Amino acid sequence: MRDHQRAEGPRPGNLPLELDAFVGRAAELTALDRALDASRLVTVTGPGGVGKSRLAARAGARRTPRDGVWRAELSTLRDPEFVAYAVVEALALTDHTARPPRETLHDHLADRELLLVLDGFEHLVDACAALAAELLRRAPGLKVLAVGRRPLGVAGEQLFPLAPLGEDEGVRLLRERAARQGVTLDDDDDVRRLCRRLDGIPLALELAAGRLRALSPRRLLERLDDRFRLLDGGPRDGLPRHRTLRTAIGWSHELCTPPQRLLWARLSVFAGTFDLEAVEYVCGGEDLPAHDVLDVLAQLLDQSVLGREETPAGVRYRMLDTVRAYGAEWLTATGDAERLRRRHRDWYLGLATWCELEWFSPRQSEVAARIDAELPNLRGALEHCLTEPDGAHLGQYLAGSLWFHWVGCGRLAEGRHWLRRCLEPAGEPTAGERSRLKALWVLGYVAVLQGDPVTALGALQECREEAERVASPTALAYAEHRTGCLALVTDDMPRAEALLRSALARYQDIGELNSNVLMGQVELAMTRAFQGDLPDAVRLCEDVRRVCEDHGERWARGYALYVLAYAAWREGDLPGARELLTDCLRDAHAFHDLLGSVLAVELLALVTVAEGDAAEAAVLQGAAAGMWPSVGLPLFGSAYYNAPHQHCEALARERLGDERYARCVREGRRLGRESAVARALGGPGAGSGRPLVPRAPHGSARRLRGRADLHEPAAPRTRKGGGTAG
Repeated sequence: MRDHQRAEGPRPGNLPLELDAFVGRAAELTALDRALDASRLVTVTGPGGVGKSRLAARAGARRTPRDGVWRAELSTLRDPEFVAYAVVEALALTDHTARPPRETLHDHLADRELLLVLDGFEHLVDACAALAAELLRRAPGLKVLAVGRRPLGVAGEQLFPLAPLGEDEGVRLLRERAARQGVTLDDDDDVRRLCRRLDGIPLALELAAGRLRALSPRRLLERLDDRFRLLDGGPRDGLPRHRTLRTAIGWSHELCTPPQRLLWARLSVFAGTFDLEAVEYVCGGEDLPAHDVLDVLAQLLDQSVLGREETPAGVRYRMLDTVRAYGAEWLTATGDAERLRRRHRDWYLGLATWCELEWFSPRQSEVAARIDAELPNLRGALEHCLTEPDGAHLGQYLAGSLWFHWVGCGRLAEGRHWLRRCLEPAGEPTAGERSRLKALWVLGYVAVLQGDPVTALGALQECREEAERVASPTALAYAEHRTGCLALVTDDMPRAEALLRSALARYQDIGELNSNVLMGQVELAMTRAFQGDLPDAVRLCEDVRRVCEDHGERWARGYALYVLAYAAWREGDLPGARELLTDCLRDAHAFHDLLGSVLAVELLALVTVAEGDAAEAAVLQGAAAGMWPSVGLPLFGSAYYNAPHQHCEALARERLGDERYARCVREGRRLGRESAVARALGGPGAGSGRPLVPRAPHGSARRLRGRADLHEPAAPRTRKGGGTAG
């Protein structure tokens, strides 16, 4: 069998190389390798718990397409409309435009060679089939490995039915999993009978292994035999092995204590992963006090009902879909499902509120990681708001409170989707007016950044009119601020300056201070710089930088550093400009802020050509050119924003000649986003693929000289606020 591993270097993709112990399946793995060599679409099918996902993950880890192996987990989705978004997310694409996600995928995949794993699609088969067929038709270098309980039904699909483990493999798996529990099993008749009785289904075997600390294989077998006999007279319209798995899960359920069964059922309201705090709040209560939840959770872990994961957001837990579905049936049977869904919604409303406030703090990076981890649950909470009578205002509040994630972490398209859906109901009651106003200005902000002035103006005008009607000074300030931002990116500098100054004065009057307010001051600085007043622009941004460093804020600070770097370049301080831009780019990239990243790369190209390296400047311009299609702002229709690019291009062409300049630009365009950022930060030899993480909040670049004596009223700092649009 050929060796698929890379000898060295980073491995592109999001499929983990470190996988759980993979027992048996050597022959199936080889056969799946051959199927992937022969076909562009292979679908691994089989009953739940048979090991489809694990086999696909191992097969993917052995392959080395030029642009990597990427896995989209679809099991947590409920809305077919989100399938394309999930694939965009899985491919680590950041797109700030108003384009449908399918267009983003078409552009990205057109000239790439990669393997896309679509895992857990069976409940969304029509949407997945349509998307897979479309992508395969448009992207000749794409291969798709689908994983589900049924075929996609797409032309050219090669099916790969996965059978349960053979007896020897089943025994090996059971013994290995028992060893994790500190139990040594002999290869005796009882163990083999147990494996046969469970039909070699890996999940059923793992559930059985979770009981081996308390019961011998013979006692387990006796209990399982009893359950099979009880179910013999039941309906037989399902596949035999589906019945076997359901029986094994039900048998494991029967062996649980009442608190364990109760927690199992209540945990089914979560999607994706979840943490202990959420479990204690959502699942604690009657018959299961919150202080007992941790012990019961640990018991479910020991029994393989739950899995534990280490993530950037900390320790999290996951329940397999088959196990979750069983728990959901029991929750419904108890009549407690609706109450638990409301508690789930309320927890994530509270989490979004807390994260919005903490975004303006030294915990900004932690907040970004936390919301990333919680997205499946936040989507579930939003869906619940939309399906609940009179719940629209809660959805508007939740979607609006997540503005920092939609805008600051590169999820504009998803943010717009939820904001639009939450704003569809017309005529909110008074209690929901403030939530609707917040959702309106956030939608306007998102539309500005997507280069959609019509939608932006409509949302912001409605917000302003309603804010005046209900006397909401906060919503009025935000509507005015974002209207000024729209004027800025459309080159109307006098109007932009007037609106931004007015908005900042309103913020000061109400004592509002957060990342949005500081961005307003940076945007005002941009209007001053574009109108030729660099000292005023520098003073404004130095003040922003100082406030950001006082509060540990890094996102708005990055844009302030961009303006300061522009001023340093204009003054001829090239080392200072480079240091500022490096800091700016690291933070923007860490937050997946594509606009901040591409602006920094463009300005770094200008600094590079001024330093004398025209070829590298042209490469960076090419790298930026590859990023711009995903940015919705029409910056290259702006004479102001386009001036540095044009100046850099003119200098580079003059020194290189047209032919060599074009060659260097093509080289830059071939860089992926990660490699492009690494190149911009480290020069021609960079691009190792190492994680690009922010430095400590106070490790900032030097301040520009001669600015301390400049003065103008500083940004308001009377209180820390979350922009509640109230």
